[in-house]
Amino acid sequence: MTKQSDLRTGGQILVDCLVSQGIDTAFGVPGESYLAALDAMADHPDFNFVICRQEGGAAMMADAHARLTGKPGICFVTRGPGATNASAGVHIAQQDSTPMILFIGQVGRDMMEREAFQEIDYRRMFGPLCKWVAQIDQAERIPEFVSRAFHTALQGRPGPVVLALPEDMLTDAVEALSIAPVTPSLATPGAGALSALEGALQKAERPLIVLGGGGWNAAAKAQVEAFADRWRLPVAVSFRCQHLFDNAQDCYVGHVGIGIDLGLAEAVRNTDLLVVLGARLGEMTTGGYTLLQPPRPKQPLVHVHPGAEELGRVYQPTLAINSAVTTMAAALETIDLAGSDWEPWRASLRTSYEAFSKPTVIPGPLQLAEVVRFLDEKLPPDAIHCNGAGNYSTWVHRFHSYRTFGGQLAPTSGSMGFGTPAAVAAKIARPDAAVVAWAGDGCFLMNGQELATAVQYGLKILVIVVNNGQYGTIRMHQEREYPGRVVGTQLANPDFAALARAYGASGEIVETTEAFPAAFERAMAAPGPALIELRLDPEAITPTTTLSAIRKKSQEEGR
Repeated sequence: MTKQSDLRTGGQILVDCLVSQGIDTAFGVPGESYLAALDAMADHPDFNFVICRQEGGAAMMADAHARLTGKPGICFVTRGPGATNASAGVHIAQQDSTPMILFIGQVGRDMMEREAFQEIDYRRMFGPLCKWVAQIDQAERIPEFVSRAFHTALQGRPGPVVLALPEDMLTDAVEALSIAPVTPSLATPGAGALSALEGALQKAERPLIVLGGGGWNAAAKAQVEAFADRWRLPVAVSFRCQHLFDNAQDCYVGHVGIGIDLGLAEAVRNTDLLVVLGARLGEMTTGGYTLLQPPRPKQPLVHVHPGAEELGRVYQPTLAINSAVTTMAAALETIDLAGSDWEPWRASLRTSYEAFSKPTVIPGPLQLAEVVRFLDEKLPPDAIHCNGAGNYSTWVHRFHSYRTFGGQLAPTSGSMGFGTPAAVAAKIARPDAAVVAWAGDGCFLMNGQELATAVQYGLKILVIVVNNGQYGTIRMHQEREYPGRVVGTQLANPDFAALARAYGASGEIVETTEAFPAAFERAMAAPGPALIELRLDPEAITPTTTLSAIRKKSQEEGR
């Protein structure tokens, strides 16, 4: 007979399982549907439940936290509206291959299938958005489901898992087994694959390595850097993965993403061996599937990916290697490329990158490239730059030099609103690091309320809002496709500096390049989070062109 002292509620079992996996931080918005789990957290004084202001921001924080720690990011939200809000963060984690577990409070089991208050079938809702979605109907099975969730999130191509928690299940008192910490099984390259890669590289005259995807850590980054430096191989990175290789190292040749250096794009087209490590080769990295033609690219392609299902999904590789990026990075030291000479090829690509990275001049008194370069000089190399989506981010991606692993937190899904919550999570994960959140005026107001979370927890982050009074990316496309017909892209914005002060942060407005250094120093001297609003000329739509130039060209082409 089970003793009463041996019984635990479903909420207690769940939190105990998380603690057994080394989880000490979760992000969420409280809800009555999972009160038993919240109550169980009180039994673990070292367990930090970060109170967020909207479930989308909470899920984005979990994603960012996972990228920096290597552990699945944990998020708790309530049923219905809480789950739908959180779906934005789940989609980011799926496209970025980030391990994450979203726990959703669910209606009681006795009310299901009646469209009870806020009831949703989460299997149907999240099926296409994550690696696995399930509902735990029996409290004694919580350890089994949590174990599977961690294995699923971490193994193969990393990604998000969603688990629904019926409210009454969390209050059931049952006896349940404990679970050991999950050690993921990672695919490892075989000797034959490594030999084939070595042979392909030895024959190549213009090889190019492209890094990307999830599952990386600082050690893997260092191993790839050492391999490239030893054999003088040029290395590029996929869309928003610039932190995977030290941009200051002379083997780094650029970012294969939006606004790509035309010289690098030409190199991708003309390489006689493309070695892709970790990246899926999605739309953004392939220039809309034009830099490489599916299904059989003209470039010999070595594709290394942790998920076997991704190999051959779009592009048929010359050599497919199913391997985690960490195990592949470690195995590179066994490859001998003595006698190869790619120095002229590497040097030409590096020269092109350095020219592309020089600040450009844009309309108006505020030069955004100069602001980015100023921050490069003032902030330490391990500073973390977070951003969402919008044309403002092209300046950060082009002119900032990413140095350390985790120094870039940005969604490859192109989701707006990511920068501020990501910065909150980054400061929690790495409290000693300088953390900057970049956002456009439209981007900031998607999840800018998480600045209140930064204030509540005393997190010293710097938020830079680039305000041009419009949804700039959409306006750019609008002028390109329908010149002069502006609908739905103009914005009437608040005073962002005053808004920051209302939250309890410091805030000020900068309208000229010369005014930024002093504003930055004041922000750094502030005791808590700070926001600087940069007022940018709306004509300055990209680092190299203007809205008027785009409109004129479209009109001349008869659009």
